[in-house]
Amino acid sequence: MATVMEMPKLSDTMKEGVVAKWLKKEGEKVTSGAPIIEIETDKATMEFEAPAGGLLLKILVADGGTCDLNAPIAVIGKEGENWQEALDKYNAKKGGAKTAPAASASKTTAPGVQSAVKTNADGAATANTVAANNSRVKASPLAKKVAADKGLNLAALVGSGPNGRVVLRDLDNVKAHSHTSVNVGMQSAVSEQGSEKIPLTNMRKTIARRLTESVQTNPHFYLTVSINMGPLLNWRKQTLAKQATDAPKFSVNDLLVFMLGRSLKKHLDVNSSWMEDHILRHHGVHIGVAVALPTGLITPVVRNAHALTLIQIANTTKELIKKAKDGKLTPDDYQGGTFTISNLGMNGIEDFTAIINPPQAAILAVGATIPTPVVNAKGEIVVEDRMKITLSCDHRVIDGAVGSEFLKTLKLFLEDPISALFL
Repeated sequence: MATVMEMPKLSDTMKEGVVAKWLKKEGEKVTSGAPIIEIETDKATMEFEAPAGGLLLKILVADGGTCDLNAPIAVIGKEGENWQEALDKYNAKKGGAKTAPAASASKTTAPGVQSAVKTNADGAATANTVAANNSRVKASPLAKKVAADKGLNLAALVGSGPNGRVVLRDLDNVKAHSHTSVNVGMQSAVSEQGSEKIPLTNMRKTIARRLTESVQTNPHFYLTVSINMGPLLNWRKQTLAKQATDAPKFSVNDLLVFMLGRSLKKHLDVNSSWMEDHILRHHGVHIGVAVALPTGLITPVVRNAHALTLIQIANTTKELIKKAKDGKLTPDDYQGGTFTISNLGMNGIEDFTAIINPPQAAILAVGATIPTPVVNAKGEIVVEDRMKITLSCDHRVIDGAVGSEFLKTLKLFLEDPISALFL
């Protein structure tokens, strides 16, 4: 009997999915467990495997199409099987009415493009030409979709991805065609008197919803301390100088994650989550590292940071950041964090507050290291490399004294790096 394939839930916050790209065409043979589709979630674009083997009898949601979780997206079965009959039986079993399948993407347009807005004959022709050109360009599914949103011609540039593949960051080098507005099924990107509508990706929708809920439901309060980074920076410089040229390197952010892991292990009340009817105190420290992407913010997780060496943290973070920028993160890479660090110091931001990522109880905002005049213990004015860090706390879980003690430990570790090694 034919199998109706459903839109899977690939993240804990996913509400709907976008078909970024079908890896098989209708009528082609598929193997159970082999990749069949690329799905854009609220976190990343990832491959998903066929639930059964046979022929891909019918694609119900075309490239670029959006549908709810557990909604049918394709039918897989044996040659000669009636896909409509299988879909009708599926709907009857689910208690729903018969539904008409979504049309597959046209062979003459780019994936996900349903129609062009015909403002005039020239504009319509140009839109179709751009879409057709884009369909032949070697590009990531997300780059093609964003290009379709904005009417961008991908054929006009050389990609910076693997083997010259056009990726999302390359779109900054392409100008939108002034006569075209392309409908991609979510929302048109329309330039009008200097304004432009930007379609919302699943990631941006989720960020907006979750952060709005966080500030509305989580009683935030903030604790800020200034850290003398001189000892840590000098220790890092001396350590890297002694390493071989090909030895693994570690960044200041890696050091922060290392020190955070050990500090949180000493203060598990901060490494906790609000669960409505109880507080969940985590014994494993899993630190989310905020990574900015063109489509939004994602926090891949360094698991068991309290038990990792500095080099292990550096290697893990490097791999996660690369996967995030390449759109290759899996749910295991970004789910299950117990604490988050957001570092804008590399962008020159001196001081800021961050919004808690629920159900976590805290997030640390890290500013830039700035040469700052201070009065030392002898009453002398000296210049120190200082960095401000701000802990955002959920007051339902963390009281001021608890947060203060945690920051006291973290400050000690950062200003006296050797002390962290004796934990």
